[in-house]
Amino acid sequence: MRPMNRLVTSALCTAILLAACGSPAPVTSEPTSAPVEIAPTQTVAPATVEPTAAPTAPAPTATAAPTATSATTAPTATAAPVSDSTGTVIDTSPRQPVAGGPTLLDSRLALRYVASIPVNSIRIAYDATQKILLMLNMEQGLVRIDPITGIKDIVAAPADILDGATASGLAVAANGTVYISANQTLGTMTKAVIRRGVPSGQATSVNKSYTWATYTWTTVASTVPYPRSDTPFDHLFNGIAISPDQQFIVVNSGSRTDHGEIESQNGIFPDLREIALTSRMFTLPANGTDIVLTNSEEGVAPYVYAKGFRNSYDPIFAPNGILFAGDNGPDADLPDELNAIKPGLHYGFPWRFGTTDTPQRDPAYDPSTDGYLNPDFTAVQIGAYANDPTYPTAPTTFVDPISNFGPAAVQYRTMDGVAHDAANEGTSIASFTPHRSPLGLVFADQTFPASWQPSGANLHAFILSWGAAGGSLTDRGQDMLALELTPAGSSYTMTARQLVRGLRNPIDAASIDNRVYVLEFGDNVALWEITFQQ
Repeated sequence: MRPMNRLVTSALCTAILLAACGSPAPVTSEPTSAPVEIAPTQTVAPATVEPTAAPTAPAPTATAAPTATSATTAPTATAAPVSDSTGTVIDTSPRQPVAGGPTLLDSRLALRYVASIPVNSIRIAYDATQKILLMLNMEQGLVRIDPITGIKDIVAAPADILDGATASGLAVAANGTVYISANQTLGTMTKAVIRRGVPSGQATSVNKSYTWATYTWTTVASTVPYPRSDTPFDHLFNGIAISPDQQFIVVNSGSRTDHGEIESQNGIFPDLREIALTSRMFTLPANGTDIVLTNSEEGVAPYVYAKGFRNSYDPIFAPNGILFAGDNGPDADLPDELNAIKPGLHYGFPWRFGTTDTPQRDPAYDPSTDGYLNPDFTAVQIGAYANDPTYPTAPTTFVDPISNFGPAAVQYRTMDGVAHDAANEGTSIASFTPHRSPLGLVFADQTFPASWQPSGANLHAFILSWGAAGGSLTDRGQDMLALELTPAGSSYTMTARQLVRGLRNPIDAASIDNRVYVLEFGDNVALWEITFQQ
């Protein structure tokens, strides 16, 4: 991940860009100009040509990252023939249908450029009631996008949604109600607010050719102000998932630490690690009003869905009703995860990443011998990895992440600093190569063609990778993976293969029938439509 111009403060950085990926220095530059209104009559580029201003996105494997002197590089797995669910062999030859755009690795895919995307756009969701996409932009607010024409209109400014807050999560209910999570910085503290927008009127385009919904906003829930760590590891409240019956929402609250270390904000909060409002998911009634989440285990107990997440930025309910989410690993070469999340269980953070114990739990821990560390990681640079004799004892047993048998996204490192590729070794990891930053998870449903349909109780899913910011593993992400999830006991195992590569920091995805819309992040980026054909 490269630093990009005009990123909004550190709110997004702490949500995904830095601590999610294992990064170098934080990006904290303010916007250089006021937000610009999007003209409702703007035109889009032709479907087969990307704007010439947009640089070509490199394929993730095109250039190897610099290799740390203390590490060896994982060998590359040999690709095996790929078959669809009927046993037909798939042509996986690379294709780039749009000049300068992403590369497709499956002959059943089609690509279309939909629209250019303004900087600081972080979420995309489908509103079936209006048959439009809704995009969340940190400067402009809630933006509608016509998925056919690419025309964009601002439908709710940030001040309409919640004045003085930075929006971070978006979900749209079946009836068109919008849910947005936002965070307010209050000196040494932070406060999260979950807002609900109910369609209450209509606005008309300048040329009077179409309309869109306007919203009345109320508060579902808010937290009391709680201590920030004032590091890149303040992940805050972000992703929202709506239950299949539309009766409740699940909201992710990321960690305030990298791996459970003390983060005292220069001594203001002595000995403070994680707290009752962080590193867990909360469940709230979809029609709730003005619920207050206090910073105590007793106070939040009725609302806790599950615990043990560092930053599960994109939770989503699968077609079978189970909640899934990726989880971003630490500033160390320990894996990113995919979890099948069930109420009341604990998924490991901060005591474990993947199935590996956090090394700092060891009373004899010496960071100078820790082969998972790399000097370009922020947590290493600020001394967050240290001998820690007061590191707390794990409170319970943990649920294992989903094991990935590859062939994609299965690089890992051992404590001695040696890099491996599980696909070459005939084994698995739990769940993804470190620092890929898994985002934008969507599932294939009955609207996808038969060759993309899962068999039996299996699930087919597609997940984006924001991309690695640091480290020396050669799997850099910035792609879309196809996942085949197979039930295994009370959880799943999976295989993963690269479906699309050369995306530019893809940050979210939404599906409409057999089409998946991929939102990129940064300057000169795009919204892409990927059609899944028979």
